[in-house]
Amino acid sequence: MNPTNDELIRRIRSDMLDSFDEELEMELDDGHSGCLDAPTQADHDARKMYFRELFRLQGELVKLQDWVMHTGHKVVVLFEGRDAAGKGGAIKRITQRLNPRVCRVAALPAPNDRERTQWYFQRYVSHLPAAGEIVLFDRSWYNRAGVERVMGFCNDEQYEEFFRTVPEFEKMLVRSGIQVIKYWFSISDDEQYSRFLGRIHDPLKQWKLSPMDLESRSRWEDYTRAKEVMLERTHIPEAPWWIVQAVDKKKARLNCIHHLLQQMPYVEIEHPSVVVPERVRHEDYERQPVPQSMIVPEVY
Repeated sequence: MNPTNDELIRRIRSDMLDSFDEELEMELDDGHSGCLDAPTQADHDARKMYFRELFRLQGELVKLQDWVMHTGHKVVVLFEGRDAAGKGGAIKRITQRLNPRVCRVAALPAPNDRERTQWYFQRYVSHLPAAGEIVLFDRSWYNRAGVERVMGFCNDEQYEEFFRTVPEFEKMLVRSGIQVIKYWFSISDDEQYSRFLGRIHDPLKQWKLSPMDLESRSRWEDYTRAKEVMLERTHIPEAPWWIVQAVDKKKARLNCIHHLLQQMPYVEIEHPSVVVPERVRHEDYERQPVPQSMIVPEVY
């Protein structure tokens, strides 16, 4: 029995609301439990503006994705910043509505013993995009200029070799047709401290805090100096750095996505109309009952 038009509209609306609820769930996960309380009018207006702009920008990201696929463009976006700067939250909102076969995230763990003997950039190369792909690096080869330098995981010679190589490496990527976009998410000392406390007291987020993250607090100035050197020595015309003011997470996400969209001359790609075919029915087919023991209990 086919559903009526009213029933179809109800189902489509329900599916759209579920999609919006996904973002609300992520907001609650970010620690905005106040969403469940009675908001002030200012809170309501700010949240309404945020959601409206986020969904609009995500619609543009879908158009960008179609253009990338259509043109065979290749894009690498690097997300760097201090621990708890909001890189992961921005990446989630970028990828939330996109095809993971087109836009994927590379978040590499610490190198293993074998990888430590390789050319430093070697393990990143396998994650670079093919035609029609976007790759978002949640941290990147700039680990050497940051955490490896500050924590003593590389020596002075390796550090200097990185700065000699990385401009040429990125220029080579650009010459090969890969667009390289680099973002640094900037937060204050106080903001990082409050976000760390939030993670410590939230059982769902304690996994995000590693001993290395906590150690970074006592080395704030060392990380600042390392960041300043990195930006000075690797800000090149072919792959410049862009600073995202990230103390306000919501504004940071919107500003980053808006800026990312401006970096490519994408246009909306026309698609042929899609028509859902009628289901073919056979009178001799009879659906078999599913054993009750196989059904997931409906607790909710």
